[in-house]
Amino acid sequence: MSDFLSKKEIKSIKLWLSKMHHYKNSSKSKRANKAKKILNLKYKKLGNGRQRIAYDLNNGYVLKVALTRSGIQNNKTEFKIYKHCRAGLRKYLCRVKEVGHGWIIMKKMNIEVPNKIYNKKLPKLKNKFLDAGLKPRDMGNGNVRLSKEGKITVVDYGNFIMY
Repeated sequence: MSDFLSKKEIKSIKLWLSKMHHYKNSSKSKRANKAKKILNLKYKKLGNGRQRIAYDLNNGYVLKVALTRSGIQNNKTEFKIYKHCRAGLRKYLCRVKEVGHGWIIMKKMNIEVPNKIYNKKLPKLKNKFLDAGLKPRDMGNGNVRLSKEGKITVVDYGNFIMY
């Protein structure tokens, strides 16, 4: 059960997950297009990476659906890190609201980080993660946003490694 997704939407995610292995050797864009077609969700597609496709739920949250087995693992990693990291570090991670097999719902964050702030604050933030036993991977400017309070927040931390 989900507070955000209907039974029909969860069923379509399960259908995609059952078929995604057929597209494991496809290009990123072909796999994402096939997923979008099979998922047939009513939401606007925000974009996709190699592992996941993201949709705007139009309620302040984003749905990320796995495109690959690694995408499933990325969702699990984000959930695990968010739920188990200390509160002082959690404020730098995008809020996880709900999770299911192959999908995760997170807070939508729109404010892009200006390069000046990114270049100044990112090394300190990386050190905070390292000190907490997390190896931050893939913290490019596309994977971070600014909170309303002006703090850099990581919106994609599925590739982080927990020690």
